[in-house]
Amino acid sequence: MGAPSALPLLLLFACCWAPGAANLSQDDSQPWTSDETVVAGGTVVLKCQVKDHEDSSLQWSNPAQQTLYFGEKRALRDNRIQLVKSTPHELSISISNVALADEGEYTCSIFTMPVRTAKSLVTVLGIPQKPVISGYKSSLREKETTTLNCQSSGSKPAAQLTWRKGDQDLHGEPTRIQEDPNGKTFTVSSSVTFQVTREDDGADIICSVNHESLKGADRSTSQRIEVLYTPTAEIRPDPPKPREGQKLLLHCEGRGNPVPQQYLWEKEGSVPPLKMTQESALIFPFLNKSDSGTYGCTATSNMGSYKAYYILNVHDPSPVPSSSSTYHAIIGGIVAFIVFLLLILLIFLGHYLIRHKGTYLTHEAKGSDDAPDADTAIINAEGGQSGGDDKKEYFI
Repeated sequence: MGAPSALPLLLLFACCWAPGAANLSQDDSQPWTSDETVVAGGTVVLKCQVKDHEDSSLQWSNPAQQTLYFGEKRALRDNRIQLVKSTPHELSISISNVALADEGEYTCSIFTMPVRTAKSLVTVLGIPQKPVISGYKSSLREKETTTLNCQSSGSKPAAQLTWRKGDQDLHGEPTRIQEDPNGKTFTVSSSVTFQVTREDDGADIICSVNHESLKGADRSTSQRIEVLYTPTAEIRPDPPKPREGQKLLLHCEGRGNPVPQQYLWEKEGSVPPLKMTQESALIFPFLNKSDSGTYGCTATSNMGSYKAYYILNVHDPSPVPSSSSTYHAIIGGIVAFIVFLLLILLIFLGHYLIRHKGTYLTHEAKGSDDAPDADTAIINAEGGQSGGDDKKEYFI
């Protein structure tokens, strides 16, 4: 059992030492490169590398087998082709402003014995042109069905087209592909059919082209559509809660495409129709209870008519004081304030007079005690004399 299992190992060992095995070591002289993809008008870099150059130089050739560079030496006079790097182990060149005609297999060669080559497939992407929308000619009527077409040429490989209305996706027909006369690029086209509503008035229908050459950039075209539709109307009171005696305006706000140009006011039970003033507004200079009722406004355009209703209930007069009452209240407040100030002034004045009058009387009383009259003086004198005699008699 052990001998058969060792046989593959012996064969492998024998192969490694066979004379032909020496060729395996020559793989280090095999150059290598990579495929490249470039957008038309861009720049592509072709890099060729080798591990063992065997004292030979690397060379780049185009699909027509024309030598572009041999080492550091330019072989083809094309200013778009420039040397990037040249060493014994690497030869890199660049091609700018790449055209569709530059697409193909480029060859990197090393002139050893035998000559070894490596291929690099350069793919050139054709950039699709900005799409063009056709099929829209004039305004559309509400609920009308329309078809729009979109086309873009110059893409390689063929691009894809998508539709949307604003932010909403539209499901168009599958993209149709047609080869361009140059045999390299393609023209793509698509169409979309939808029914319009009044909400579509002013909407943008957008056709976008998707292609790898755009690298996520948006390339689209929009077509704004106009939709004609019947008008609508709404009656708005000003002020919102009308009261008796106030001025009232009923605004008939019409909307539509085209905008209503004629407004007719009516009151149920009243003949003939009311007169319109201030364009679409009905004016009541001074409201009365008799103005209460149901009013109708008919807004008309060349697309049709619409009638709106409003029930007017005239409320009692406002409890808020009138301007004249407010004026009298202000005047009364001012008069009361002035009277209050006068009373304060009189109180302070009376207090001042009373205080100073008391001081004057007090000084008058003190003056009479300090200076007695003549009779009092005589009496005191006589009394003193007699008193002296008494005293004399008393001591004897």
